[in-house]
Amino acid sequence: MPARCFVAAVFLIAATSAVAAVPPAAPADDTLAAARDLYASAAYEDALAVLNRLRAPDGRPDEGRAIDQYRAFCLLALGRNAEAERAIEAVVAAEPMYHPSDADVSPRVRSAFSDVRRRMLPNIIQQKYAVAKAAYDRRDFAAATDGFSQVLKAMTDPDVVAAANQPPLSDLRTLAIGFNELAVKASAPLPSTPPLPAPTPVEAPPPPRPVVPQVYAAEDSRVTPPVTINQTLPLYPTRPVPTGQGVLEVIIDESGTVESAAIRSTVNPLYDRLALAATSSSARAFSSRSRPKTDGGLCGCFVFSSKSNRFAGSAVAFYGVD
Repeated sequence: MPARCFVAAVFLIAATSAVAAVPPAAPADDTLAAARDLYASAAYEDALAVLNRLRAPDGRPDEGRAIDQYRAFCLLALGRNAEAERAIEAVVAAEPMYHPSDADVSPRVRSAFSDVRRRMLPNIIQQKYAVAKAAYDRRDFAAATDGFSQVLKAMTDPDVVAAANQPPLSDLRTLAIGFNELAVKASAPLPSTPPLPAPTPVEAPPPPRPVVPQVYAAEDSRVTPPVTINQTLPLYPTRPVPTGQGVLEVIIDESGTVESAAIRSTVNPLYDRLALAATSSSARAFSSRSRPKTDGGLCGCFVFSSKSNRFAGSAVAFYGVD
C-alpha cells in the first residue's frame, strides 16, 4: 500500500510539472483594435502587453507603424519616458511626416513627438537628399523627382522649419530645387514628332513651246524694215514680153535671209515659176548684214512685196537691217 501511494504522488508531480512547462497561449483577442480599446480605457499595461505580442516576428507587417505609435502612447502614459522615446524614434524613422492628431493623444504626447522629430528630421532630410541625388546621377529621373519632392516637403514641416532656414539645410534646399527642376524636365516625355507628309509629286514642267517668229509687214511701225542687199530676177525667156503688174511676196527670216516667197498677183504662170526658183536660189547664195527687229528688241520675220510690171530685169530683194 505505501508503494502504491508513492507512485501516485510521483505521477501527480510529473504531470503538474509538464503543464507548467507549456507557455501560455496568446489570448484570442490580441489585435490592434483590442490594444486601442485597452489604451482608450486607460488599461495601459494590458494594452502594452498586447502590443508587445503583436510585435513578434510572425506579426502583421502592415500594422507595424500603428503598433509602434500605440506602444509610445502607452509608455508615455506609464512614465517610461526612455522607452517611449525609442518607440517614437522608430515611428519617425518609418514615417517622418507623421504627426499624432489632437483627437488621439494629449498635448504632452504631441510635445514628446515634436521633440524627437526636431532632433531627427534634419538628418533624415539629408539622407533623403543623398538618395535622391544618387537616383539623379544614375539617370533614374522619376525616382529623383520623387525624392527631391519629399526633401522639399519635409523642409516645410513646422518641427523643422527653423532648422531648414539655416545651413546646412538652407543650402540643401537650393540644391534640391535646382536638381528637382532638372529631373522633372529630363523625365518629361519627348514630344511626339508627327510623321513627315509624303512629298507632293512635282510634275515636270511642259517643254517650252517653240518660238514662232512673228511676221511683220512694212506697214507695222514697231519694226525696222530690212535693207536691200541684192535683188535679181531672171529675164523673160520669150518675146514679146507680156505687160501687166505682178506681185512677188518675200518673207525675210530672223537671220536676214529669204525664208519663203510666193506669187500674190500673177501675169504669166511660166514666169511665176522662174521668179520663185530664182528667189529660192538667191536665198542660198546671198546673206544679209543684219536682221529685222521690233522696237522692243523682239525678232521676227518681215514680209516684203515687190511689185513690178517689168519682169525682164526686175528684182527680188534680199534684206538686212542697219
